[in-house]
Amino acid sequence: MLLSVKKIHSLIVKSFIGPFIVTFAISLFFLLMQFIWLWVDELIGKGLNIGIILKILYYAAAMLVPMALPLAVLLASVMTFGNLSEHFELTAMKTSGISLWRIMSPLIYFIVALSIGAFFFSNNVLPYTNLKYAQLLYDVSRKRPEMSIKSGVFNNEIDGYSIKVDNKNTKTGMMYGFMIYDHTKRKGNKKVTVADSGQINITTDQKNMIVTLYNGSNYNEMKNKNPVKKEYPYRRDHFSEETIIFQLPDNSLKKSNDRMFKKHYEIMNTSQLSIVIDSLSREYKIRKYQFQDRLLEYNYFKNEHKVTDKKDSVLYQKDSIRKYRAPEKLITIFNLDEIYQNLSNKDKLSVIRGASKSVKIIRSNIENNGQSLVNRLKWLRKHQLAWYKKFSLSFACLVFFFIGAPLGAIIRKGGFGLPFLVSIVLFMFYYVLYIMGEKAATEDALPVFVGAWLASGILFPLGVFITYKATKDSKIVNTEQIENILKILGNILKFGK
Repeated sequence: MLLSVKKIHSLIVKSFIGPFIVTFAISLFFLLMQFIWLWVDELIGKGLNIGIILKILYYAAAMLVPMALPLAVLLASVMTFGNLSEHFELTAMKTSGISLWRIMSPLIYFIVALSIGAFFFSNNVLPYTNLKYAQLLYDVSRKRPEMSIKSGVFNNEIDGYSIKVDNKNTKTGMMYGFMIYDHTKRKGNKKVTVADSGQINITTDQKNMIVTLYNGSNYNEMKNKNPVKKEYPYRRDHFSEETIIFQLPDNSLKKSNDRMFKKHYEIMNTSQLSIVIDSLSREYKIRKYQFQDRLLEYNYFKNEHKVTDKKDSVLYQKDSIRKYRAPEKLITIFNLDEIYQNLSNKDKLSVIRGASKSVKIIRSNIENNGQSLVNRLKWLRKHQLAWYKKFSLSFACLVFFFIGAPLGAIIRKGGFGLPFLVSIVLFMFYYVLYIMGEKAATEDALPVFVGAWLASGILFPLGVFITYKATKDSKIVNTEQIENILKILGNILKFGK
């Protein structure tokens, strides 16, 4: 019996490994095709040699591995147990007294090992891959500045010039809403070129960038010959077509310094992220409480109290308002309405203007500092999300196995038909939850832990439920019970009428 169980386990593992390798390759291929679809206009036809394009795709494929693994596990487990169930092999094993849990046990060990391997890949290999990918894209953008020109954003890749376009047509290569500032003479924005549309091309020797502009004008601020008069003469030239040639920095693709990118959260492992998260969290708290200190000190208790000792800061006080109250002997009760009514009309107007000005200053201060704090908090949350994602994406492999294996045993279909369709639907549901959780956590709509584990947390109970149903050889949905409930509801409605 022991020998037969070992043979069965060996059969199960062999039946799983083949589909897993195939589905992993297919999953990675489809995810890579999505990447190419998004970046095809930026990569193809831009003068990049095939070696650089292949290197970009290689790094992109490595970055997609953590997402491809769970999908491959889901597909392979559904197909494997679907095939076994379809050919009654699973039924024969159960008839011989082997439970579904025991049949699944070798694959459970395999998936646990795979999840651990996925974690080490995400923690050690992926940061290096992200670093090389970011470095390569940056080097390419330096060599090909037109690739880094984004709609609505000023680009300063070409020394001495600042270029902005309103939007780009990726199919035709036409750009609209050109604005080019010439800063070569270091005299500010005194020379500007604007155009309705234009195109960017690179010369065959890769040394120059040719910008052809249509329907625009050149604005050139002239020197004021009479400094006494505050006059600012300028010259404006209109054109229907104009060509500007920019010399590219260097034709060779030089490697940038790794240190430029190592502070990004996607290029850190868990240890580095923990250190940075601790620093960012402390810095955020200090900035937050410093802002509260200044707000209280300069606006509410301007004359009564000033923070001279850090122990007086709200950072160290539970009740900041109470800390800033003046001593009891200095407190005098004023009737502000009575004081205001006794003022002259001129003084009343002066008080109102002063108060209005103070409110505007305080409001502006709160808005500016508030936005700065929001940005700091968002940056902190992105680091925290990156830390949790190292674990959640690896755990997803285990979740999808406990969904796929029993689901395949229940639907009793193998191959790339129904199992493939069911797996894709489940994975899309997981991916939507994953994106929603990440977005909500970044925007402070959910705690970071909840946002990072939202997708796995919702699907894990589903996996437990399907596994329970499969071990009991029962249907996921009892159609007879549903029909009976509908009949009862129908009878109730008829009786009510």
